[in-house]
Formats: sequence, structure tokens, C-alpha cells
Amino acid sequence: MTEKKTDEFSFRGVAVVVFLPTLLFSIGEGALIPLIPAAATNLGASLAIAGVISGMVMIGELVGDIPSGWLVHKIGERVAMIGAAAVSVLAVLGAVLAPNAWILAASIFVLGLSTAVFALARHAFMTSYVPIQYRARALSTLGGVFRAGLFIGPLLAAPVIHFTGGTQGAFWIMVISCLAAVVILILLPDPESMFGHARRSPSADGIDETAADETAAPQNPGLFTTIWTFRGVLLRMGSGAAMISAMRAARTVILPLWAVSLGVSEVNTALIIGIAGAVDFALFYASGQIMDRFGRMFSAIPSMTGLGLGMLVLAFTHDAPNAVAWFIAAAGILSVANGIGSGILMTLGADLAPVGRPAPFLGAWRFTGDVGAAAAPLVVGGLTAAVSVSFASGLIGVVGILGAVRLARIMPRYLKPRPGRRFP
Repeated sequence: MTEKKTDEFSFRGVAVVVFLPTLLFSIGEGALIPLIPAAATNLGASLAIAGVISGMVMIGELVGDIPSGWLVHKIGERVAMIGAAAVSVLAVLGAVLAPNAWILAASIFVLGLSTAVFALARHAFMTSYVPIQYRARALSTLGGVFRAGLFIGPLLAAPVIHFTGGTQGAFWIMVISCLAAVVILILLPDPESMFGHARRSPSADGIDETAADETAAPQNPGLFTTIWTFRGVLLRMGSGAAMISAMRAARTVILPLWAVSLGVSEVNTALIIGIAGAVDFALFYASGQIMDRFGRMFSAIPSMTGLGLGMLVLAFTHDAPNAVAWFIAAAGILSVANGIGSGILMTLGADLAPVGRPAPFLGAWRFTGDVGAAAAPLVVGGLTAAVSVSFASGLIGVVGILGAVRLARIMPRYLKPRPGRRFP
């Protein structure tokens, strides 16, 4: 079969192969994740333990980052997406049937593992089959599709919870979404019949590879070897990426945890977080425009500042007479802040990647950011147990403000254009 020409490329084909399964998968996640704390407390977990269980998704993703590249490289992108969706179904069934909070935590952790595989597989697929002149638009659209699912999911969960009378109804949305994604992926024809052969180029060792092979194989030259090689930029800019990821993960954990602490019903929690997700989704294109027209700092620093301020608003209003109204306002602030930072981590990673073979660096960059995302729920849970959820939110807010200051100091140094970029 001859390779298809670039002008024959159609976003419609990508929409069916990648965007639609991604939308379905993220709708399921959007319905499930905000209700994990409520499900945990229903099984007898304390507020602090509920926060940790909610964060097991991010912890599972961090652990899954390491083997997912090898797995996708071995079995292929589409098979990996099918397998990840199927494992997600089993994980959610485990959560639905969990007799105690520990089984629930284990099930959510497995869901995080499968999410890591699904995410890498769809990224590798896009890298392999989308022509380079369409790649940025395709990846930004992929991010927008993911955010669309995260706001549709909670809005679907609200009426389901209302009619079924419990959080388990929302968990079944994830099961149905994943099964639908599996059916779509199985029924589709082979990708090469739709897009032509994946583009190949000689690797550093002379072996022809697709772009997806490079993206999905962080073990060569090695994840931890790459981290050591680029320790300078990863220590400085990577720590900033970890702080951004930590703030985003803390937002995902604290908002549903806050709703539980205020006694907000599960239906209203889903509605509030769903509407906040709509605001977040609406800004993904504006974020790209800001970064391209004004620079990366004009997205990263306002985003971090807004996330920090939103956390501080929560911290000082938990016991206010109109605490629920303040909760809604803070959710809106956090969503706007997160929305204007949409795509910043992928963009910074691409800007910082060395010329020639960027994939190993990008694997290390993703891993560094996910360390922050995995640590944040543990910090929130620990601080909630030791002091209070208000103290946890306040400290996270201070971290966000300090993170914005740090980014303002280090970003100008590392984002200066340098031909043939190499880092010490």
C-alpha cells in the first residue's frame, strides 16, 4: 500500500479513530472522579483518606508512565487503547463492588494505570499518523476533546445519581463509555487503510522507526538515564512543571472533597464541577492563542496565580455563612485559571526538547510533571488528617503563588530561542 499524501489527510478520520474514543473515555472519567470522595466516605473512610483515595488515579498514572511506553511499543497503539479501556471497565466494576475503602483505593489505582496506557497510546497514534503540519492543531484539539469529556461527564452523572439514588450510578457511566470506546476501536479498519503507512525515519542506531515508536519507547535510552542527562533543565523547569501538575491535581481532589466537607449533595457536586469544567473547556483555544501571540509566560504565570488564589479563597471561606456560594465562586476561579493554562505543559516540553531525538526528553518531562500530580493528593490527605482541609487548601494556595514567582524567574532563561538547543 502506498503512503497517503499529506493533502489527503482528513480530521474526520482522526475524529473517529482517536477523538471519539478519547471523548468517551474522558466522559466516563468526568462522571466518576468528582464522586470518588463521596464513595469513599460512604464506605467509612475519613475525609483525609477519601482525599488520598481520590488521588490514586494520579498515583496510578505516575506508576503507569514507566511501563506504558514499552507496552504500546510492543502491541501497537490501537490494541493498547482497547486493552486499557477494557482494564478500566474491570477497575470500575471493582470500585462498584468494593466492600471497603481499601478495595476502592486499589480499584482506582488500577484505573490510573490503564489511563496512563490509554493516554500514551493515543499520543503515539497521533504522532505516527498525523502529518507534522497538522500535528499542533490535532494535539490541541485532542486536549479540548479531553476537557469536553470532563465537563460532560459530571453533567451526565447528576441526573443518573438523582434517579438511581447513589454514586454507583455515575460509576456505570464509565463502564458504558469504555465499552463504547472498545466497540468503536474494534470495528474500525486498520489505521494504515485509513491514513496510509505510518511515516518512518532512521533512528540514531540506523533502524527505521515511526514517530510513535520513538514516543512510545522511553526506555531507550532509558527514562532515568534521560532524567540524569537533562537533570539541569528538569530540576529547574521540570520543578515548575511539577508544581503546575500539583496545582491541577490538588484542584481535582480538593473540589469534590470540599463539597463533601460542606455537606453538598452528590447531585449538586456533579453539577457544580460539571459547570466549572465547561468554563475550563471553553478556554482551551484561547490558551493556545495567548501562548502563540504573547509568549508562554502569559499563560503559565496567570494560570498558576489564579490556581493559588482560588485555593486561598476556599481556605478562608469554609466556615463562612455562605460557604457554598464561596465554593461555587472558587470553583469558577480555579476553572478559569486552569483553562488559560491549557496545553502549557505539552508546549513547554516541546519548546525545551533537544533537537534531533526529543521523545526521551519528553518522556522524562512527562514523568517529572506526573510526580507533582501524584504527590499533591498525598499532601492534601496528610494535611487534612493532621490539621484540616482548610489548612491544606491554604498551603496549596501559597505553593501556587510561589510557583508563579518561580516560573517568572526561570522561564525567560530557558525559553530563549537557541538553534540546535542542547542542555547541560
